[in-house]
Amino acid sequence: MTSENENYTEILHWLKGQAKELGFSDVKISDLDLTQEVPYFQEWLRKGHHGQMHYMSRHANLRANPNDLLPGVVRSICFRMDYLPRVKDDNNVNHLTEDFRSKELLQLKDASQAIVSVYARGRDYHKVLRKNLLVIAKLLEEKIADLKYRVLVDSAPVLEVALATKSGLGWRGKHTLNLNRQAGSMYFLGEIFVDIPLPVDEPVSNHCGSCQDCIDLCPTKAILAPFQIDANRCISYLTIEHPGSIPLELRSLMGNHVYGCDDCQLVCHWNKFAKNSTLADFDVRNQLDCSSLEEVFGWKKEDFDSKMQGSAIYRIGYERWMRNVSVALGNYLRSEQISVSQKSKITELLKNQYGCISELVDEHIAWALNP
Repeated sequence: MTSENENYTEILHWLKGQAKELGFSDVKISDLDLTQEVPYFQEWLRKGHHGQMHYMSRHANLRANPNDLLPGVVRSICFRMDYLPRVKDDNNVNHLTEDFRSKELLQLKDASQAIVSVYARGRDYHKVLRKNLLVIAKLLEEKIADLKYRVLVDSAPVLEVALATKSGLGWRGKHTLNLNRQAGSMYFLGEIFVDIPLPVDEPVSNHCGSCQDCIDLCPTKAILAPFQIDANRCISYLTIEHPGSIPLELRSLMGNHVYGCDDCQLVCHWNKFAKNSTLADFDVRNQLDCSSLEEVFGWKKEDFDSKMQGSAIYRIGYERWMRNVSVALGNYLRSEQISVSQKSKITELLKNQYGCISELVDEHIAWALNP
């Protein structure tokens, strides 16, 4: 006679096979006891390090109590999905990137380039993960009668890095992201909360050692100390979540980032093991891996809406996009790389957009024009 535990183990083995077919790289199980994590989260909120992400504090109690999200929940099935884009050779054949970091770091040094975080160059990951997790959840529901579940992809207040760390998907790096010895940190996390006691996995040990390159090389010094980030200074927060004027003292430190920032990941030595996605969803769209600031600043609203439809970037809207590019162009004008003729061209481009979009964009254009 098969015991319940043996049955759950068999289901878990089947589940991992299904997940792999849907583009997930790893699956681990965690319980929902977050008592060790909650005090750190509450202290982070108390210090105001969440910036204007008011939803973080508004639903803080739900992050501490997963049972309030799904009554009866006892496990989180934690999923990892690698997102480095596939690369096509001259024969249009997909292959894996040997070391994406070298290319990214070179491009970062070119002040004329518009730098978009790698994860956002393809389709919106929320849609991809949610769709595939729902497929898995429905299949699981067919196997387990009266299963209660909830699929989570940034769609509910959950301490997902804490759950991923607790499950053994990786350890928490000093930049606060989940890190894996075989895959670095270039992956998405997703969860399915369930009310069945699947066997839990053990956490893995931390392998950052004495390295603190991510802290030392953060352009805005947003990583205050190991495992401590002030979102108010983080380029990802400033270009994506922050709704208003970018603080003056941070603009010159943002370089050519126009959406997100991967700097702390690019310098992380574990990311030499980062994996390419198996899904076409994360293939680069609209040349977001090699577009110039001049090119993207020339987009009209209808261009932005058309090109960014289905992208995570679409969520920030045209105004914030142009705000971000204005700052990057200001930094390009201030760089030693720009020629006299290009400086004149960029200056004219900025002047032509002044008064065309909004007061917020005008403020950043004015800053760009007045080094």
